Amino acid sequence: MDKVSGNPLKNRVKARLRAGGQSVSNQTALMVVTALFVSSYLISNTMAVKVIGLFNIFYFDAGTITFPFAYMLGDVLTEIWGFRISKRVIWTTFFCNILMVVCTQIGVCLPSPEHLGETAAAYDHIFNYVPRIVLASLVGFLCGELSNAWLMVKIREKTKGKHLWVRTIGSSAVGYVFDSLPFVLIAFAGTVSVRELLLMIAFQYCSKLLIETVFGTPLAYAAIRFIRKYVRLDYNN
Repeated sequence: MDKVSGNPLKNRVKARLRAGGQSVSNQTALMVVTALFVSSYLISNTMAVKVIGLFNIFYFDAGTITFPFAYMLGDVLTEIWGFRISKRVIWTTFFCNILMVVCTQIGVCLPSPEHLGETAAAYDHIFNYVPRIVLASLVGFLCGELSNAWLMVKIREKTKGKHLWVRTIGSSAVGYVFDSLPFVLIAFAGTVSVRELLLMIAFQYCSKLLIETVFGTPLAYAAIRFIRKYVRLDYNN
């Protein structure tokens, strides 16, 4: 009797490979990673409206929790498809963020029935702040992600493709500097004290790098291994 694996997806993939087919097309894999990348940034920007304070020492926006996973997906994009494709996805995400601001602001401007006034006020309160968050995010995003992707390529060249963790963590360590500093200053200057502002910058940087190291890098390893094993890549820069 043939052994049945506990992973039906893996069984189907192997069956298709034995039959001479391909598991997932290059375009499909790129589309999925791109969609997750864009979604991660939109989610992070929306969550960033809320500032979390722990023990009156640690201050950070809620988007800090999900943001490192966007960087992890950026690492996957650069590692598999190269800097050229990664840069296109970064600019696509940039315009998707702008589209979110335009659409939410249209929602703010449209009238609401009187019996839903509290809901409308809550919507307006959140999404009137989102443009500032998105502006801060876009500046930090472009500086951070582009430097992260560029460094990924340069470190890969220096290490001759070895030690993936060196380039994922090393590039993020630099990228988060260019991201966290402008983001916190633009998003929260004038709304919190200078002390809280400095604590937010320090804590955001450290926490993002820690999440990237502990969770993001292992996930990047798994995603890259899966894509290289089960996706027929048309190119690999």
